[in-house]
Amino acid sequence: MKYLFTIIVAVIGILLPKNNSAQSPGPDFNRPWNSSWIAAANDNGKDYGIYYFRKSITLASKPSAFIIHVSADNRYKLFVNGTLISLGPARGDTFYWNYETVNLAPYLTTGKNTISALVFNEAEYRPEAQISVRTAFIIQGNSAYEEILNTSNTWKCIRDAGHQPVPGYFFAASKGEMVDMKQTVKGDWTAADYDDSTWPEATKVSDGRLKGMAWGIDWGLVPSTLPQMEMTRQRITKLRSAIGINIPATLSTGSTFPERKTPITIPANTAVTLLLDQTFETNAYITLNFSRGKDAGISLGYAETLYERGSNGTRKGNRNEVEGKEFIGRKDSLIADGSNGQSFTTLNFRTYRYIRLFVQTKNEPLVIDDLYGTFTGYPFKKAAVFNTDNNEIKQILDIGWRTARLNAWETYTDCPYYEQLQYIGDTRVQAMISYYNTSDDRLARNAINLIDHSRLAEGITKSCYPTRGTQIISPFSLWYIGMLHDYWMYRNDSGFIKDKLVGARAVLDFFSKYQQDDGSVKDTPYWAFVDWAGNMGGGPKGSDGCAAIYDLQLLWAYQWAAEMEAHIGLKDLARIYNQKATQLKATIQRKYWDPVKKMYADTKEKNGYSQHVNSLAILTGMVSAAEMPAVVKGLLNDKSLTQCTVYFKYYLNQALVKAGLGNDYMSWLGIWRENIALGLTTWAEDSSLQTVRSECHAWGASPNIEFFRTVLGIDSYAQGFSKIKIEPHLGTITDVSGEIPHPNGKVFVKYLLEGSKWKINIMLPLKTPGVFIWKTKTYVLKPGPNTFAI
Repeated sequence: MKYLFTIIVAVIGILLPKNNSAQSPGPDFNRPWNSSWIAAANDNGKDYGIYYFRKSITLASKPSAFIIHVSADNRYKLFVNGTLISLGPARGDTFYWNYETVNLAPYLTTGKNTISALVFNEAEYRPEAQISVRTAFIIQGNSAYEEILNTSNTWKCIRDAGHQPVPGYFFAASKGEMVDMKQTVKGDWTAADYDDSTWPEATKVSDGRLKGMAWGIDWGLVPSTLPQMEMTRQRITKLRSAIGINIPATLSTGSTFPERKTPITIPANTAVTLLLDQTFETNAYITLNFSRGKDAGISLGYAETLYERGSNGTRKGNRNEVEGKEFIGRKDSLIADGSNGQSFTTLNFRTYRYIRLFVQTKNEPLVIDDLYGTFTGYPFKKAAVFNTDNNEIKQILDIGWRTARLNAWETYTDCPYYEQLQYIGDTRVQAMISYYNTSDDRLARNAINLIDHSRLAEGITKSCYPTRGTQIISPFSLWYIGMLHDYWMYRNDSGFIKDKLVGARAVLDFFSKYQQDDGSVKDTPYWAFVDWAGNMGGGPKGSDGCAAIYDLQLLWAYQWAAEMEAHIGLKDLARIYNQKATQLKATIQRKYWDPVKKMYADTKEKNGYSQHVNSLAILTGMVSAAEMPAVVKGLLNDKSLTQCTVYFKYYLNQALVKAGLGNDYMSWLGIWRENIALGLTTWAEDSSLQTVRSECHAWGASPNIEFFRTVLGIDSYAQGFSKIKIEPHLGTITDVSGEIPHPNGKVFVKYLLEGSKWKINIMLPLKTPGVFIWKTKTYVLKPGPNTFAI
């Protein structure tokens, strides 16, 4: 069975043309649908299954536009005349079920055309982020002309009996596949000349209904706001070891297999293990093409890294090393049918640096014709530039960008390998990386919408969304208010945030129910996670059920909400939130400030201290100028404090900058340097690098914000980035320049020390004023070019 991953793999050419024909004047997102959700006949729709749908039409001429809307449950891969042109739908929930809008015209021809779809339902094995009703597929023509493709019993559908799930150990992300090629549908079922005369008709499941017309748990269809994901062919770089077969020396260098298509024959009755190294972590759909080898067993394993042999999968060592290491990872399994031209492509993308290919042949040899990946991810285009001759900075930015990209798909994700869940704590950092590095805020808007949809009746949000379960990290709901404030400050779209203030009010109302008479939060409900550090993972609490970290997060949320309400919401609420913030500040000072240690304690007992609490104390304005030096000294030098992991260093470093130490930023990058020294190509989840679970967590990519916000000093100075603040912290850097995207264009800065004078060039977008702060002195910036010699 061939999936034909001939994707014309650049970005799948699905963008709608500028000139649509009179046959289809353009996408109509409000017109009621008259197509049906369809499925295989006599199928309950609840079980694991892979289904193929087909319909052929005859066109008198090639159209200039042919627009359809398409969706499925769980997911689809859509083909036109054998070419894959769309994957989806973008993840959502049943009340906001996404459909994609696709122009088929570039792939249609005069005469017979076949539109086909692979639809798969992983049922109980589906990713945790995948919400589902039942197996189903739907296409709606954009106008009467395209309605010839509306899904109904004019479509045919057959189930592929060759696929079964491979559950494996815990993965909230997708599971493995078991494919018996002897049981799969034979031939290229996506081709126009394929004979589907024996295929049964599809059956109607329900009417297609747009949101507002749906009745409840069925699919309330909405247009996806996201583009199609990037799909780019990606060769695997190196063969690191071969067991059971002699690979010619010219191959073992990696100059041919797997870097280039090079057939490898595995003799009959032979067991072979090949260890392949991409050399960096990636997300890709894996394609394996092979021939012959009847009844041979094939296993494709995927791992972020290898483990030290004998450590029971607990110690990793240097990620570049393979000697003395063992492979532990998820896998797909295949049984060959003995024919030529067999092909397997994963239903979902796999995350890996290392791939282990194991083959056990029976009575005939098997030929590996080719093995490659097709990279996928949200199609971000990097717009930020940081010009430096410092190779370490370049490496940190490159690794951070890769980490951010691997955790950006149809949602932001916490990690691509294990979970693929959009957690609020992670997503706040990830969205800021997007604002500073790209001109595309669609994924951030989508995240804010989804989190808003996740709110429970009591007001709190889920910790991550979309998800088919319910997990609540209550402090993450406060970070959600921070996400709203970030968007409001860095993107010129107050109307979007104004609509979300109802949800922010609900969150704050939820927390108000747990506030005591003095404003302190008692017994923060649900999982009170802060950071993977000390007791912050489960929440420090004093004998009164309160803790400084939660009071400070609530204080900051009140401050954010008050500012937004004052400008775009309800001024009375702004007044109330400011009053609550004033009360809470007084309580925090009274309960947690230790005048002897000159730091804020974790609880009223003052028997524990953390970088987390004291960072937030600085960021919320708790620390006076007189006490700031002592607090900063403790943050930097007192190792008895619970130390922030890579995630919470986002807040620690902001606090140190606010305290006036921004020129030391380069000295705060120790954990990132440790990642690099151990051969990581993405940033790990936390600081325990030998035993850390996830190798790729975008919350660690905050340097991709701070090299622009702190070092180059570019920051928003008013809502909507309507004013710009330039306050560089160069440390020992004497020659650097860079730019970031801005709602009105871009912001460019250049700093060069010549002799004892700094030559400074700043370019602001049109209609956007700002200020330049240099060694406590403030200069007014005008839109356009600004130059200084200081």
